[in-house]
Amino acid sequence: MLDKICQLAREAGDAIMQVYDGKQPMELASKQDDSPVTAADIAAHAVILKGLQALTPEIPVLSEEDPPAWDVRQHWQRYWLVDPLDGTKEFIKRNGEFTVNIALIDKGKAVMGVVYAPVMKMMYSAADGKAWKEECGVRKQIQVRDARPPLVVISRSHADGELQEYLQQLGEHQTTSIGSSLKFCLVAEGQAQLYPRFGPTNVWDTAAGHAVAAAAGAHVHDWQGKPLDYTPRESFLNPGFRVSIY
Repeated sequence: MLDKICQLAREAGDAIMQVYDGKQPMELASKQDDSPVTAADIAAHAVILKGLQALTPEIPVLSEEDPPAWDVRQHWQRYWLVDPLDGTKEFIKRNGEFTVNIALIDKGKAVMGVVYAPVMKMMYSAADGKAWKEECGVRKQIQVRDARPPLVVISRSHADGELQEYLQQLGEHQTTSIGSSLKFCLVAEGQAQLYPRFGPTNVWDTAAGHAVAAAAGAHVHDWQGKPLDYTPRESFLNPGFRVSIY
């Protein structure tokens, strides 16, 4: 199953690259929350939805680009949680730091996850408590790694005052910034040790990266110490959280 989901993420990435490379028009628009959406978001969504419905017709799909109403999904125990193009702002900037995110949720937990960066051709995946990175056709298992001072990875597009205050209190550390769910993946593969997030995120932004980071040995908790939970609820918003090896 994991290999098939990885292949589906690649196909969605190919659809995104058609727009990114200028072969298809971008057709930029804004959603109700003023977040941007492009033709690439919609094309990737169509690829993933068709693929998941063919692979697992019995498992419903929650995608950022077509989220079902609350009364449809409120009793879901097992479902796919998808962000067809995570990091649309990075996509528009053409810095390559965007991903395809596909996660399988079972009883509130992200039990399988795939994060694919089409420009970098990097695939992160997780299932059964193990995480992998595939690059240049080579797939290797990854795990978290301690380092002193720790490297803190922060959002490229969503810095805020709370984050700056937290970093000031953290003690000796270094920082790096990157877009999309790649922040989870940097912790998972041992390049970074901490990813703190205070600003708003939605469940589809985090589930696949959460699965990868957790399978590699990281903790993904809200600021009260509880694991992020994907049990269906009316709001798609996550609480603030941190991804940490500690």
